[in-house]
Amino acid sequence: MFTGIITDVGEITALAQEGDLRARIRTAYDTGRIDMGASIASDGVCLTVVGLGPDWYEVQISAETVEKTNLSDWKIGRRVNLERALRVGDELGGHIVSGHVDGVAEVVAMKDEGDSTRVTLRAPKALARFIAPKGSVALNGTSLTVNEVDGCDFGINFIPHTKKVTTWGDVQVGDRVNLEIDTLARYVARLSEMS
Repeated sequence: MFTGIITDVGEITALAQEGDLRARIRTAYDTGRIDMGASIASDGVCLTVVGLGPDWYEVQISAETVEKTNLSDWKIGRRVNLERALRVGDELGGHIVSGHVDGVAEVVAMKDEGDSTRVTLRAPKALARFIAPKGSVALNGTSLTVNEVDGCDFGINFIPHTKKVTTWGDVQVGDRVNLEIDTLARYVARLSEMS
């Protein structure tokens, strides 16, 4: 489990297709304190550590994960949002995030508003019904509050701090973004279907 509060921005330094995709990610985390088999959310995808070095870790990514996320867009040099798994007693500053990406949204518009940036994203139709104004979503692993919803489109506001400490300062129209809907929204929808 994660909170959607990004604690490092890593960089993809190697990619290799070895049956599954293997990626090496440079990090500022103390890798001496990361266990083999640990889970690290990388751009919002819960991935298992299969290799460690002094300033990097490696993950193995199945074809299913590559197909269902934006990890097929990863290239050497790309910056990625990172979060270590939640530990008992940690502050829950965002919302409960599983690292199980539901689909990929697309950035369709951007507009500066003061020092902040308003970003409009388009969700897949099957997921749009789970997104509500003032609800939570995780986008590339970042816990965010939805401002408004219009059909499949929804708006997020990025303050300067978020743009500085995540990859959201690099975003452009056309970018594909990992989308995880709020777990609570998923269960409420499921319960209403059963009624």
